[in-house]
Amino acid sequence: MMKKPIPRAQRDRRGDTRHADPSAAPACDQPMVITSLQNERIKAVRALEMRKERKATGLFVAEGASVMMMGEEHDIAPELVVRLTNNPDEPKRTQAFCTWAMERGADVLEVTARVLGKLAHKDNPQSLLGVYRQRWAKLPPLSACKDTDLWLALEGVRDPGNLGTIIRTADAVGAAGIILIGTCCDAYTRESVRATMGSIFSVPLVRVSQQEFIAWCKSWPGDVVATHLDGSEDFRNVTYRGPVLLMMGSEGPGLTEALVAEASKVVRIPMNGTLDSLNLAVATALTLYEIRRPHL
Repeated sequence: MMKKPIPRAQRDRRGDTRHADPSAAPACDQPMVITSLQNERIKAVRALEMRKERKATGLFVAEGASVMMMGEEHDIAPELVVRLTNNPDEPKRTQAFCTWAMERGADVLEVTARVLGKLAHKDNPQSLLGVYRQRWAKLPPLSACKDTDLWLALEGVRDPGNLGTIIRTADAVGAAGIILIGTCCDAYTRESVRATMGSIFSVPLVRVSQQEFIAWCKSWPGDVVATHLDGSEDFRNVTYRGPVLLMMGSEGPGLTEALVAEASKVVRIPMNGTLDSLNLAVATALTLYEIRRPHL
């Protein structure tokens, strides 16, 4: 069983905590006030800045009421909520969210501005953040894919801001999910999660090796589309046969030849200026919207 690094706690007179059984029920059903940066639960939240800690625990941090309430819309509750204590400007909607989260088993910690400043993003810090369980899906059974489905496969994407923006765009066009191939950046970094604007809770994410992906996509029932600088067809002039599997390569190198070889259509985005490529998130958005145009 995956370990849980945000331990349930018992409050003492100073607001500090001591470890208890991670699988135990919450010690109280009211928010706990935390004033110390040395509190074990605060240190555990801060540790989730590190990828190795997110990988080991299967947890991540989402920041900001608007992002977290997207999770509520999909009935995905945090395991822990951290909010600013004695906040006169706290909206009633945020208060209702904390009540909802506690009803679903989350602990709520109320912290001082000093403590929150060490937990929140340094640019435009929020007064509410949550610790959530990561959600990873499996490759969908090909027999279950509908003609109107669009899956996006990203190979070796490196920039978490790009990845988060792509997740948000995939949500906007109604894509069925995103497949991360090979060595990709972590979808659950603060930067990526923030860029999704809450779509991290609604878009299924899959992780696979290149070999696993190729073996799976060989039997794809519709078009497998690759974007490439040497593509023979303008992406706007193609009739796409669903279900569509769109493959986009990493920033810079683009798709590897091994994946291009699996495509039934190799398309390009025409350029009229001095540059020969677009930002990955922009290129993906253009292509997604063109493929989904008949369904929007």
